[in-house]
Amino acid sequence: MALDADNVRVGLTGNIYMAPKGTAGPTDLATAWPAGWLDLGYMSEDGVSLEYTTQTEDVGAWQSLSPVRKILTGVDMTMGFTAIELKADTVTLFFPGSTLATATGVHTLTIPSAPGPAEFAFGLEWKDGTITNRLTLPRGEVTERGAVTVGRSAAVGLEMTVTAYATSAPELATWLSDDPAWATA
Repeated sequence: MALDADNVRVGLTGNIYMAPKGTAGPTDLATAWPAGWLDLGYMSEDGVSLEYTTQTEDVGAWQSLSPVRKILTGVDMTMGFTAIELKADTVTLFFPGSTLATATGVHTLTIPSAPGPAEFAFGLEWKDGTITNRLTLPRGEVTERGAVTVGRSAAVGLEMTVTAYATSAPELATWLSDDPAWATA
């Protein structure tokens, strides 16, 4: 198999979206994101991290010191990012169950002591020149949050990790790409 540097990709720019759980994601790469999807705005220059992991359990046998088989016992997919555009959508996503009210020009975020589940659909789009990728998580939730640091040398960021949950289909995600390197023979 030959090496081909033309198949090396970077995420030069992109966006993260969220919508109510059950909102249909895009079905192509040319059409704008469907109604209901909100752009979460600027993210830190670290971009987005995607993780896909599997868990297995070894099956041992009396006649062998090494496993004779592995059984797939779990699959996890996460998307991590740090929102640096502080607005209603990102702040209320970071603090689940919070409410935002405005009176006489003052905005008040009320953060509950015991928030309930807060599931949404999430989307990620990134581009490398003319190549576009779109990843949709039909069902997910922010399950990890980093510290909010306020200081002079960097933007205030809301670090979040979204965990994808299986839908009734039971897919975790859908990834669309017009990358020519993906073409199958």
